[in-house]
Amino acid sequence: MTIREELERTEREILSPRASLSARSKGRARPEQQHALRTDFQRDRDRIIHCKSFRRLKHKTQVFLSPFGDHYRTRLTHCLEVSQIARTIARALRLNEDLTEAVALGHDLGHTPFGHAGEQTLRQLLPLGFHHADQSLRVVEKLEYEGKGLNLTFEVRDGIMKHSKGRGEIFYQDAEDMPATLEGQVVRVSDVIAYVNHDVDDALRAGIIREEDIPAGLIKVLGKWHATRIDRMVLDVVEASLATGLERIAMSDRITRAVAELREFLYQNVYFNSAAREELRKTEKIIRDLFACVMDRPDEYVKPYPAGDPVIVRAGDFIAGMTDRYAMSLYERVFLPKAWPIL
Repeated sequence: MTIREELERTEREILSPRASLSARSKGRARPEQQHALRTDFQRDRDRIIHCKSFRRLKHKTQVFLSPFGDHYRTRLTHCLEVSQIARTIARALRLNEDLTEAVALGHDLGHTPFGHAGEQTLRQLLPLGFHHADQSLRVVEKLEYEGKGLNLTFEVRDGIMKHSKGRGEIFYQDAEDMPATLEGQVVRVSDVIAYVNHDVDDALRAGIIREEDIPAGLIKVLGKWHATRIDRMVLDVVEASLATGLERIAMSDRITRAVAELREFLYQNVYFNSAAREELRKTEKIIRDLFACVMDRPDEYVKPYPAGDPVIVRAGDFIAGMTDRYAMSLYERVFLPKAWPIL
């Protein structure tokens, strides 16, 4: 018996009957030989960590554009915080931590530079629109490894594709709109738990909001401190999910309403803050001008894959893959005059 087979046996023995077992995965688009040491979900997690798109997340905006300071979140640290929260929930519910971690680490691979402002701009430029969850799936299926993709399992790809909820419902009533696995559902709720808390933390650090600005009712329900709020939300998810008999991942009505209210508070006071709008207009111009440049000279920028995709779609891939610093550097190189050399 190989080490992988021993790990698969351990999963069968200790995980919940509702957990996703790696040995029962629906598989990959391209069949592969099993690994001697790692389960399929472990391999997926490792492929995500080692891919170029994951490394670029360290220089992509979470909320604050190219923040000057060592302690503000980036897309990379956001994914790590989502992973930590999701693994805590998955372990408490005896779900598959490897699958949970793979989805958590890969869920934002398709995010644009300049956060949601970049996403909104690119959505207006592309004929079929743009959504970072769809782009994350495109990254792992068609863009990484020079167009070969990561060839991830169905369960990880499904979790990545269905992780996003925007300002919509955390838990959809229609099962088709929710991840097919409980582990994917855990990541979906962990994503919102992570960002509503760390975005408050970053906004306080930046002086965008003050402690007293947070509604007193939210403090009463969720707690005053960052760690307290996360702990209360995580505990609530575990208890509410167990109360369903693990038929689904859930959250109590009281905490759901509080999380939704906190998220709306962030939209009104942080994401759409008037002080940030001028900077967001600048990033929109950067994206639009770079996109026009790429479309004007596609041979210099656009990859030849995925084969058969229109140039405009592949131009969108190029823009979406940029980090904030690369986008600003390229913009400066293309559009700003350089000093003439003095002979």
